Amino acid sequence: MFYILDILGTIAFAISGVLVALNKRMDAFGILIIAFVTAVGGGTLRDVLIGETPVSWMKDMTFIYVVVLSTIFAVIFRTKIDYLRTSLLLFDTIGIGLYTVVGVEKGISAELHPIICVFLGTMSACFGGVIRDILCNEIPVIFRKEVYATACILGGVTYFLVIKLPIASNFVFIIAGAVVITVRLIAVRFKISLPNLYKD
Repeated sequence: MFYILDILGTIAFAISGVLVALNKRMDAFGILIIAFVTAVGGGTLRDVLIGETPVSWMKDMTFIYVVVLSTIFAVIFRTKIDYLRTSLLLFDTIGIGLYTVVGVEKGISAELHPIICVFLGTMSACFGGVIRDILCNEIPVIFRKEVYATACILGGVTYFLVIKLPIASNFVFIIAGAVVITVRLIAVRFKISLPNLYKD
């Protein structure tokens, strides 16, 4: 289940990267690079911080194949993906939900404190998008007032609350990831944001 979540998160983030790159009208190489850094950027930082080197995608070629195939798929069917902004939001949200859970589980495996595990999950989920946005000359979503990292933190906290219940670990993964996705989508749908510190 853990490995499947990692693969699904990679697919979602790769497609998210492709959509941003297409919106910026990049060439084929640029699209692939943006898809790749979006998909593995957060996970790479996570693995380096916990001393797990070589990082996961360097030890398993499946991740490379997944990124390349996801990129090709998204490019070929880009005309079928209606409402680019909506599609980007959906794939990005699925990505952060899955990667939050993966990051928390990695932290637990490294025997880190639960608070650090939540931070690690949030970092895993967000920093691929940060790198993507910086390379695409955008202010990263996490640094704006949108509910983004907050959703990841809530999902991480939910993981540690639910794991105490007598339910299968697979359901813990699903529930925590669903919390991230639900909070993010609700925040976007109802335009809920963090307090604005600046006068408009």
